[in-house]
Amino acid sequence: MSDGTHLLGLISDTHGMVRPDVHTALAGVELILHAGDVGGDAVLDELELIAPVRAVYGNTDAPGQPRLSESIDIEIGGVRIHVSHGHEVGSPTPAKLAARYDADVIVYGHTHKQVAATEGARLVVNPGAAGARRFELLPSVARLLIANGAASVELIDLAV
Repeated sequence: MSDGTHLLGLISDTHGMVRPDVHTALAGVELILHAGDVGGDAVLDELELIAPVRAVYGNTDAPGQPRLSESIDIEIGGVRIHVSHGHEVGSPTPAKLAARYDADVIVYGHTHKQVAATEGARLVVNPGAAGARRFELLPSVARLLIANGAASVELIDLAV
């Protein structure tokens, strides 16, 4: 990506599984942000074949894993990004998360449902669940583009 433009991969709820087409969907990203329910180091190792990975705990991840954080707060290209699993607000919604976190982009998981919503000037994204199919929802990931201090997202369905 050119100066000032950044492409990030967003993934959540892998639950121990990395589908082969995740490699294609996230090809070319400079960083992968995992919003929890990782399911073990093997998932992080596989994702690191694509790009560096930062990940947070989900409600099913065992405590004490050194590669997982409670939350991630970073700034990339002038855009402040918060990542957490979402379960910490009960049943997460874009409105609840926007009320709790002061970031330009809020990334969460937990519900397994794809969401790309705006709350005021902020973007709230759930990339959906990339692991085993549950709740009759299609597996998915997302690509977050940061350009000129603004963020946009593309939700990407994965093969079943």
